[in-house]
Amino acid sequence: MAATETPAEHPRPHVVVNCAVSVDGRLAYEGGRRALLSGPEDLARVQHLRAGVDAIVVGIGTVLADDPSLRVHWELIGGGPVGPNPMRVVLDSMGRTPDRARVLDGSAPTLIATSERSDRVFPPHVRSVKVGQREVELERLWGALLGAGVRRVLVEGGAAVLASVLRAGAFDRLTVYVAPVLIGGHRAPSLILGAECPGEEASVRLLQESAEPLGDGVLLTYRPRPAARVGP
Repeated sequence: MAATETPAEHPRPHVVVNCAVSVDGRLAYEGGRRALLSGPEDLARVQHLRAGVDAIVVGIGTVLADDPSLRVHWELIGGGPVGPNPMRVVLDSMGRTPDRARVLDGSAPTLIATSERSDRVFPPHVRSVKVGQREVELERLWGALLGAGVRRVLVEGGAAVLASVLRAGAFDRLTVYVAPVLIGGHRAPSLILGAECPGEEASVRLLQESAEPLGDGVLLTYRPRPAARVGP
């Protein structure tokens, strides 16, 4: 790809959504302050997930709040062979990724997805695509990733990105680690944000695949419930 280009539309990659929440469904503390919810067992599981995908997707909120490296922590996987790090993908409509953010450090392939509103120029080793007029459009982003050879994607958040992917039904599997803690309050972000849900017809319907103890918590695995048939 050139430094910035607009990709053609394509079908999407295989998408796994993963997160850790409290028992009351919160991703973080008040205002999005990071909560360390995963225990050692879940941290190792997440590294296995990362090692098995071509790209890891997060939103600009996660980059601004946590400055993640989004690399595979091979030391947590149990001495297995060290492989390449997945592509790091940031949904950043306005091009707000800080110059010193670790996702721009050149240690792994990185793609920043912006909108037409962004005129940000990123370093030469960072690829960028405009995939929407005002916000990043998921369908166009998936097409851009397929065009870059990405077939398997792990979506890690934060709350706005999780909501966009889940509400659009643009995923194949959802794994949720439920930590044995309650956070509460009104301003701690929940797993899924966005517009209020007026009723069952607007909810995200899931099929449970498994519920397994993992360390001190529970790992829940779901897939999307197929849409109901209309007519005969």
